Amino acid sequence: MPSLAHLLAVAALVLEDGGSEREAIAAVLHDVVEDTDTTVEQVRKRFGRKVARIVESCTDGADGEERTAATWHDRRQRMLARLRDPDTPPAVVRVKAADTLQNTRSLTADVRLYGPEVWQRFHAGAVDQLWYLRSVAIVVGRRLPGVLADELRIAVGELERVSGWWFDVGDPQPGRP
Repeated sequence: MPSLAHLLAVAALVLEDGGSEREAIAAVLHDVVEDTDTTVEQVRKRFGRKVARIVESCTDGADGEERTAATWHDRRQRMLARLRDPDTPPAVVRVKAADTLQNTRSLTADVRLYGPEVWQRFHAGAVDQLWYLRSVAIVVGRRLPGVLADELRIAVGELERVSGWWFDVGDPQPGRP
C-alpha cells in the first residue's frame, strides 16, 4: 500500500530530525483530513490539540475547498505563507518538510522510471510543481535549518536535474506550451 509507506516514511523523517512523538503521529495523519471523511475535530478528540493543529496546518486547502487545477496555485501560495509565518510552530514546518521531501524523492524516482509523462498526474505542470517544491525548500531552510532542510534542498535539486533533460521541449502538462 503506497500511501501507508508514504505516511510511515514521513513519520520516520520527522523522528530522524528530532521530532517528538506527537509530531510523528501528526506526520502519520497529515493527509487524513484531505484524503478521508475524517475531520480536524475528530483528530483533536482522538489525538489531542497539538497533533490536530499540526494536521490542520499541513492540510492542503481551506475547509471544504475542492482541490482542483483552478485552486492549485492559491493553495500553494497559502501553504508557503503559512510556512513563512513566524507564528507557525516549528513542528508544522518539520512535518511539511518531511512530507515534501518524501514526495520529492518519490517523484524523482517516478520521473526516472516513467519519464515526463509523470507530470500529467498533477493539477499543475512540471514548471509550477518545481517552483513550489523549491519554494518549500527555501522556506524550510530559513525556518528550520538542519539536516532535513539540507536533504530537501538536495532532493529538489536532483528532481530539477532529472527533469531538466526534457524542459527544452516544453512542459508535458496538457494545455501548457
